[in-house]
Amino acid sequence: MNNMNLQRLEYGKIKEVLESYAASYIGRQHIAEMKPLTNMRVIRQQLDETAEAKFMLQSGASVPIPSLEGIEHVLSLLDTGYVYSEQDFMHMHQFLHSCAQLMKYMSAKAAISPHVSAYATAMFELHALKSEIERCIHHGRVTDYATKDLMKVRKRIATMEERLKGKLAALMSRYSSMLQERIFSMRNDRYVLPIRKEHRKQVKGTVLDESASGQTVYIEPADLMHLQQELAAHRAEEARIEAKVLSELTAYVEQYAHEIRINVDTVGAYDYLFAKAKYAISIQGSNVQLNEAGRILLKDARHPLLQSMVPLQFAIGDTYQSLIITGPNTGGKTLALKTVGLLTVMVQSGLLVPVAEGSMFAVFDHIAVDMGDGQSIEHALSTFSAHIRNVIDILQVANDATLVLIDEMASGTDPGEGVGLSIAILEELHRRGATVVATTHFTEIKNFAGTTPGFENARMAFDPDTLQPAYRLVIGEAGQSYAFLIALKLGLPVSIINRSRELTLAASNVIGAVKETLAEAATVKHANVQAVQVEQHMQQAMRQETKAVRSELELREPLQEVMSHVQPETERAVKTPMGGKHLQKSSKGQQKQAVETEKQVSYQLGDSVRIPYLGRTGIVCELEDSKGIVGVLIMKQKCKINKKRLELHVEAKDLYPDNYDLSIVLDTKENRKKRKLMSRKHVEGLMIEIQAEE
Repeated sequence: MNNMNLQRLEYGKIKEVLESYAASYIGRQHIAEMKPLTNMRVIRQQLDETAEAKFMLQSGASVPIPSLEGIEHVLSLLDTGYVYSEQDFMHMHQFLHSCAQLMKYMSAKAAISPHVSAYATAMFELHALKSEIERCIHHGRVTDYATKDLMKVRKRIATMEERLKGKLAALMSRYSSMLQERIFSMRNDRYVLPIRKEHRKQVKGTVLDESASGQTVYIEPADLMHLQQELAAHRAEEARIEAKVLSELTAYVEQYAHEIRINVDTVGAYDYLFAKAKYAISIQGSNVQLNEAGRILLKDARHPLLQSMVPLQFAIGDTYQSLIITGPNTGGKTLALKTVGLLTVMVQSGLLVPVAEGSMFAVFDHIAVDMGDGQSIEHALSTFSAHIRNVIDILQVANDATLVLIDEMASGTDPGEGVGLSIAILEELHRRGATVVATTHFTEIKNFAGTTPGFENARMAFDPDTLQPAYRLVIGEAGQSYAFLIALKLGLPVSIINRSRELTLAASNVIGAVKETLAEAATVKHANVQAVQVEQHMQQAMRQETKAVRSELELREPLQEVMSHVQPETERAVKTPMGGKHLQKSSKGQQKQAVETEKQVSYQLGDSVRIPYLGRTGIVCELEDSKGIVGVLIMKQKCKINKKRLELHVEAKDLYPDNYDLSIVLDTKENRKKRKLMSRKHVEGLMIEIQAEE
């Protein structure tokens, strides 16, 4: 799996904590190399073994895992011709002793932990090697019993040292008045007397050293020289024999190189396993069920790096494979996303995770993450660019064995375009069969998830009374951002909040008007084969309205698909009274004549007209009166406009099929139903509401 994705999920921090529970260098090495696995059988085995090890720790005494102190050095020098020192053999002896203890312990625990204890059966006790080291090395020194020759030499050395000490005592009595202090010293492994500098010529012998102050000289008396030379010869013989013992013992150890390496590897595996078990106890980790069908069921899940957290209840993969999480900022959306991702990679690493019994995880080949803004001055990446790069990487690996986690979809760019792009990405991931969990603030994405098979909404609970997030995930419901409430609580003026509500409502009404008009045109299409032409003209008529709001709110995908087929107008077309052909570019005089001709047009109900000073188009809903005032329906609002301020866009006869009921366009759906009912019978209290004019 991609290391960058694991880093975004804070997998490295889990490994750092886990390393603190390891006792050996190989255990820490295993943890450093740990990564999520993709073979479900191997993952199942590791989880079960970790659960067994956890049970062993909770059931009794601590496990005697050897520390492997000094063993790394010993292994690195095996078969290199290097002769081990006495200290090396002490480390080896301690290791063999600890291995014997571990084997004995695991043999006693075979009944309660058959899988974990089975590893110890592969180890070697190496009793003969251990005994030989004990015979030759004791307390970091070659013993007298290593060889008979060594014992003889050391006896001679002991005898010579006794003679020397007796001679030294006599000399110290003789030169007592000349001594700086009544003790003898050693220089270069030879006994010397500390004589005052002014008496140096009175003592026969060799000066071997001088004090820092120069007031004392250390003289080897001539009477001791012969004895000391003989003692030095014996010590040289001792060193030669010790070196021979160490060399032979090193060769003996190398005979068991294979067995020693197996023991070291087994101890490292045990250290790694029990480090995972100790960590599981610290986070209250549990064993879980596994599947390869993309199903995840989390009960009371907690993020392992947080001390306190509202337990997460999460499910995906049964009736839906994509979950869209919404809710307010600081409500816990990103935490929920990280918890699902981190626990998944932990499980696939053989780690027990903090969830309740009965939880289930899917095994994925890839876990792809788009989280954080990813801005980089060094690489000239904006937030949006970083998101797109991440999405490109995700699409390269996305398949039915991929878990995709995306935080804050449609962020970092124009909301309208971002929403459309996000929905298209979600559709592609769904087509590939990927399991997707994403967070967003945008209503269009929530609406898409609520109406598209395979998708489901979820929200982070929020208390609107206290304006405090509950950090609880509720699946099956779309959430709100509560931006107005939170901004109000933080002190934003009420006037700004009210104005924000008005703007949001107005934008929503525009989108609703366009959607309703297109829906009605689609109904006509089914009733009349000529409705295709109606739909095209209606799209042209509504183009100007939708362009004004598309930068703030993106229409749902069905509307996007319709609008994408509308070709932008390259020239303004005006029909002439004679041939009905479009007026092309001409001289200024011809353009002026065309405008005057247009203003003489008598507008009919249903005509599509332009209102240049408003930059809008509308539909004629009321014929002109004696003052030349025409009723025009603009964005579902009836307006009174002088005909001189109007330009004919598309005539009604070209916009609608023959015998088309204009009330579909000019009246509300509710009023049309009421009129139809009134035409059949009298209904008490039934009234038709007429929209106010502006």
